[in-house]
Amino acid sequence: MHPREDVTHHPQVSQLLDQGFAVWTQGTRSMNNDMRLLHEQAVLDVAAGQTFLEEQDFESRVALGHSGGATLFAFYQEQAGLHAGERLTSAPDGTPVDLAAARMPMPDGSIFMAPHPGQGVLLQRVIDPSITDESDPTSVDPSLDAFDPANGFRPAPDSSSYAPEFVERYRAAQKARVHRLDRLAAESVEATRHHQDLAAETGNEAHRRRALTPDIMIVHRTDADLRSLDLTIDPNRRPYGSLFGRRPDLGNHGFAGFCRITTPSAWMSTWSATTSRANFVKNVSAVASPTLLIELTGDQACFPADARQMYAALPALDKKHVRVAGTHFGGAVAPGEPTGTELAAQQIGRWLKERFTA
Repeated sequence: MHPREDVTHHPQVSQLLDQGFAVWTQGTRSMNNDMRLLHEQAVLDVAAGQTFLEEQDFESRVALGHSGGATLFAFYQEQAGLHAGERLTSAPDGTPVDLAAARMPMPDGSIFMAPHPGQGVLLQRVIDPSITDESDPTSVDPSLDAFDPANGFRPAPDSSSYAPEFVERYRAAQKARVHRLDRLAAESVEATRHHQDLAAETGNEAHRRRALTPDIMIVHRTDADLRSLDLTIDPNRRPYGSLFGRRPDLGNHGFAGFCRITTPSAWMSTWSATTSRANFVKNVSAVASPTLLIELTGDQACFPADARQMYAALPALDKKHVRVAGTHFGGAVAPGEPTGTELAAQQIGRWLKERFTA
């Protein structure tokens, strides 16, 4: 499962079926259209799937989350592990979410494949902090421009080289830009709530229409992770470039990238490192069942430092961290090598058979 993507044709499905395991794939209500993605609602969708599977009397249920699916399953288990009255009752924007009334079975095991730290945390690391005007996609502060040779950039495919001082300033500015977008989202949500209250008090249709009118946030330039350009920062076997292409210096200005078009509600629940509750390291505190964490050595979203921190945060007594050669989506790191999907499937099959078959 993944909060945004259709995993029906995920390459692990055939790999695991071939090894004799039953496989269930599921989407959320925001699959392939995440403009209104609330992770709290996605947790309810996970609950529906886990309840259905529990009722089918399988011998064991093991959650497999790849990339953002890993954080979703961790978030689900954090909430499932609480007493009903302690669970969340709303999304960060105030949208009611009745997790207390939901049946939330715990999986018997968890597999986290190429887990990234959460979409908000990830976005804060890839967002371009040099933009000076959110309404002008071409605005730029040269002192924070990762694609300026004066700051250490080198043309692709040569690895750039950024000074530690620049990296520190860049990351602080990324955080500051997220906070700027936080304020815009909060102002929008407050305005909507104001018109909802006025409509309820007065019955005025104009206020009701305004309350129903969505604000759309366009978040420019979200493919500017320094680690995509400088391969010496938290090094692994990843190729030059990002998840979205081999030329972030160009792609950063294009349509591709995380969170390019969203709503204030989805920003607060999913994309803001400040307000999103979907944070892998924080959420895994409730993952006590046997756990397998698979790090792909050519990953461009889950980096070695991330994997170490995630594994250390796992409280499960039976936990295993394996590294296999592959890129984030399961491709081969180099021509002629096995794919990351194939190598991960071998590890998954071995781990499942050791723990969940007679």
